[in-house]
Amino acid sequence: MATIDSSIMLIALPDVFKGIRLDPLRPGNSFYLLWMILSFMVVSSVLVVSLGRLGDMYGRVKMYNLGFAVYTVFSLVLTVDWMNGQAGAMYLVIGRIFQGVGAAFLMANSAAILTDAFPEDQRGLALGINNVAGISGSFIGLVLGGILGPIDWRLIFLVSVPFGLAGTLWAYFKLEEVPGSRRAAPVDWPGNLAFALGLVAVMVGITYGIQPYGGHSMGWTSPKVLAELGIGVAFLLVFGVVERRSAAPMFRLPLFRIKAFTFGVLSSFLAAVARGGLMFMMIIWLQGIWLPEHGYSFANTPLWAGIYMLPLTGGFLLAGPISGILSDRFGSRPFATGGMLLAAATFIVFEFLPINFPYWEFALLLLANGMAMGCFASPNRAGVMNSLPPEHRGAGGGMNVTFQNSAQVLSIGIFFTLVIIGLSGALPSSLYHGLSAHGVPRPEAAHVAHLPPVSTLFAAFLGYSPLEHLLPAQVLHHLTKAQFQAIVGRSFFPSLIAAPFGSGLHTAFDFAAAGCLVAALASWARGKRYVYSEGRAVRAGETLVAPATAPAGIDAPVSGRGLGVGPLSEPSGTAPSYTVRE
Repeated sequence: MATIDSSIMLIALPDVFKGIRLDPLRPGNSFYLLWMILSFMVVSSVLVVSLGRLGDMYGRVKMYNLGFAVYTVFSLVLTVDWMNGQAGAMYLVIGRIFQGVGAAFLMANSAAILTDAFPEDQRGLALGINNVAGISGSFIGLVLGGILGPIDWRLIFLVSVPFGLAGTLWAYFKLEEVPGSRRAAPVDWPGNLAFALGLVAVMVGITYGIQPYGGHSMGWTSPKVLAELGIGVAFLLVFGVVERRSAAPMFRLPLFRIKAFTFGVLSSFLAAVARGGLMFMMIIWLQGIWLPEHGYSFANTPLWAGIYMLPLTGGFLLAGPISGILSDRFGSRPFATGGMLLAAATFIVFEFLPINFPYWEFALLLLANGMAMGCFASPNRAGVMNSLPPEHRGAGGGMNVTFQNSAQVLSIGIFFTLVIIGLSGALPSSLYHGLSAHGVPRPEAAHVAHLPPVSTLFAAFLGYSPLEHLLPAQVLHHLTKAQFQAIVGRSFFPSLIAAPFGSGLHTAFDFAAAGCLVAALASWARGKRYVYSEGRAVRAGETLVAPATAPAGIDAPVSGRGLGVGPLSEPSGTAPSYTVRE
């Protein structure tokens, strides 16, 4: 439910803006365009560690139930926006922020609840199903947005309400806290505040960095963007200092001494950077070029873009649970590493597709890429959660999700930047000559040609007839009927942007492939299987390692009291241990 709403806006945005009577491409309105999409993701990234920590302290089930309730209430609140224009858009942005708070409660505690509930030889399956449900939701949202948005834009929020009510009641009556999983501690307010301010400032800087500034196609040289990024980094450095001195830190920095946790989180971050922004690029590729050239009207491209992306979901659904089951038996490393290598290979092969590709080739690559990500995501999540002591599973799981969600925002900034750089070189000349040749006066043709490339991308992304939207109405009225029909037709705009967009897209695929290869190295570096267990019997073929000093070299047995990761409490009456499986 939560991840469906992270993507449902991508496809339904044209209907939302029509409903509130706001043109998102007019100067000053791009703020609302970006933040209706990103506010949900930014808030969930910022809060998920804090809320996971609260779950460790006050009960994961309580926090999870509260997340369902908050999410459901604000899903309903979003449907009753009675305002138009910028006021209506701001109402939706604020509502999305609070909806993201509810989602953060759910994301922060779900993996920890499952890890508590399942024995270590079944966690891969359990977390795999959970992970696939979450990730597939982001793709299902693309189709739901295309179906519900044209009927009534309010339905994209209302659809969550019955599921939220059912989930709230079911979780309240059925879920139970695992005895001994709670650990009372004070709230680290200075750490929470420094982390929130730092991460929000960095993410705001990234979102404004891809918008035009002055005469530049992007805002990375803007003093405002540079100040936001600098302030964000400064607060994160302060956060690191505060956490090292706090008696009850929000971010359990000593957990990074656990090799399996550290490299699992690092590979999650790198994988999210490699693929997080690529969904935008694929959708723009489909909506702005491929679908119009294959007879689809611009108004229908959002829905069909979501439908044509479904093989990616199919790959996740197929590979996620299977790889989770196998990782229970053979460990996370071979599947997570292999998944990243396969993902890198698919991104390289994508570069050989022509811009106007045969769909079956595109679909097979999407399927393979989805399977690769499924092979990585489920075992990697299981490996991370298995390595954590029970009393820190909420905080540790939240840390993993925070790195993953933050990487997605960073990835969007990187991918947009790479594609805009590719467009900036060739798009102005292509637009100018194409428009001039079809009767558009040279001054107006030059004006459109020198609009920031991000405006062209957003026009295609929103399912508008781009040139009909970008050219002044009086210019279009003075064209002949043949010239007008050619310019606003389905093939004219795609033919102009295909080559410049392809140049930027190839660079983005190179980046994605490189990111996946580095993620594969990080995944392999996690070492052999590493499982925290509470004094349970060890199956044949496993080696029991007593509680140890810092577990830097998991391959070698170690001895001594404590885990080597700071003041981590031990459940009374049990002797914690780590299990290393060859």
